[in-house]
Amino acid sequence: MTALLDLKLVFVTGKGGVGKTTVASAMALFASLRGKRVLICEVDAKGDVAGFYEAPPTGFKEREVLPDVFAMTMDTEASLREYLKLQLRIPVIGRIGPLAKAFDFVATAAPGVREILTVGKLCYEVRERNYDLVVVDAPASGHIIGQLAAPQAINNLVKVGLIRSQTDWMLDILSDPAATGLVAVCTPEEMPVTETIELAVRVREETTVRLAAVVVNRVLPELFGRQEEEVFDVLGSSEALGRLNELVGGDAGPVLDAARLAVTMRRTRSTHLDRLRLSIDGAIPMLYLPYLFTRSHGLRTTRQVAASLGEELGY
Repeated sequence: MTALLDLKLVFVTGKGGVGKTTVASAMALFASLRGKRVLICEVDAKGDVAGFYEAPPTGFKEREVLPDVFAMTMDTEASLREYLKLQLRIPVIGRIGPLAKAFDFVATAAPGVREILTVGKLCYEVRERNYDLVVVDAPASGHIIGQLAAPQAINNLVKVGLIRSQTDWMLDILSDPAATGLVAVCTPEEMPVTETIELAVRVREETTVRLAAVVVNRVLPELFGRQEEEVFDVLGSSEALGRLNELVGGDAGPVLDAARLAVTMRRTRSTHLDRLRLSIDGAIPMLYLPYLFTRSHGLRTTRQVAASLGEELGY
């Protein structure tokens, strides 16, 4: 599992609401604490990566938000501008409105053209070795396949020429399991687990990218065992509860109800975890992050998740 941080490019995805941005931000932070120079890229501009470091909003130009942690937000037009300048040697001054409109027309007609600018930017940073690790707060699991498959889709359309050569080197990076990996984030609930299982199949069948790990977020601690459950049952009887109420000077019923609820939730979620483990290739690591019981995010939360991730990775 320690090999996860030895990758050069990591895409982090998952069903909306499972905490993929939290995991991506924590992974970037932990890698920086291990001495790596890290770029974290927010693709859909909805995850507020900057907020997880308590930094101002980011733009296309990467900015150092913490020591050795650089953050950026993907922008299609800015990426096109950079591509024209660096890859095609075309100088672009000012806005590229007409060219952007032409690009939008082509992107609508040909699958993968728009996604190639996003993937290309990320692969370029890897190829140029500007960073030790590039972490991508990628689109939700329902959209990530199209992005990862974009270079291959372009290759299938264009057989020769400059565009073909550009996608060839991108595919070399994406297809290298020692360089690139996908991390799927889920929670121990029915829908996120089902979507993660389906994602694992699609990644294997439709892309050249390897599923490097599954991160299960918000795992509840096992507070009570079987013996404690038996004690709850005894204390829950009318006679025992009456005596307990007298002893504590109040109603102890809600406390016992909360304990039973904790046991039920843990057991239900464990069932979903068992299904996930049985459905995912056993060679793929599963990392478990605890439920933090907090409604806000910030640098403190990011540090807590990074510490838990480090423990799971064996550091």
